[in-house]
Amino acid sequence: MRIKDKVIFITGGGRGIGRETALLMAREGARVAVVDRDAAPAQAVVDEIVAAGGEAVAQAADVSKRDGVEAAVAGVLAKFGRIDVLINNAGITMDSTLAKMTEDQFDRVIDINLKGVFNCTQAVLPTFLAQGKGKIINASSVVGQYGNFGQTNYAATKAGVIGMTKTWAKELARKGITSNAVAPGFIFTDMTALMPEKVLDVMKDKTPLGRLGMPGDVAKVYLFLASDDADFITGQVIGVDGGLVL
Repeated sequence: MRIKDKVIFITGGGRGIGRETALLMAREGARVAVVDRDAAPAQAVVDEIVAAGGEAVAQAADVSKRDGVEAAVAGVLAKFGRIDVLINNAGITMDSTLAKMTEDQFDRVIDINLKGVFNCTQAVLPTFLAQGKGKIINASSVVGQYGNFGQTNYAATKAGVIGMTKTWAKELARKGITSNAVAPGFIFTDMTALMPEKVLDVMKDKTPLGRLGMPGDVAKVYLFLASDDADFITGQVIGVDGGLVL
């Protein structure tokens, strides 16, 4: 077990990539804090982990709200006594072209995808500093590197996450803390499952490996970065995109 007894704090852990990551981390021996805006899916993941013999706790928190994030961190520390890895996985989309995008659409995506990453990392940082060790893993996207039609807000947040990731790598390396990002391509989740078949076919055609990624493809990279195998890796953006960006 590559991460046995490590405490993993994962946001957006109730669904999709977050859920798959929480389950994988638990199978690898970690104690998992499943953090989600909605309590029910987070608790469902925890129940599944516990039923399989693992250790986990659910925390309901909107990552855009500082007080909720701080309460979630406090709850995890009360349960497990430490946090070893922070996975900033929570994110939303509210797509529209620049001409039609509302201020609310822009602000909400910025609040969750960018400010949320800042909130969670700043809340966990004192624990990492006290321990003299910690890992920050942030969810970016290929659209944060290359843009995407109709995603001004989302692309801006994912580009911003890359900037924060690299900045934190420089600031925190001498404190024993690493900071890396993962940039998924087209991943099959509940959100993409609602898209028309012809749109999914276009996504597959654009991906050299000829398929959409699965949540487990991203979860496995999170696992690697959370493990001791990645201790000398920081400031990197790792693509999980089937060759979409070459």
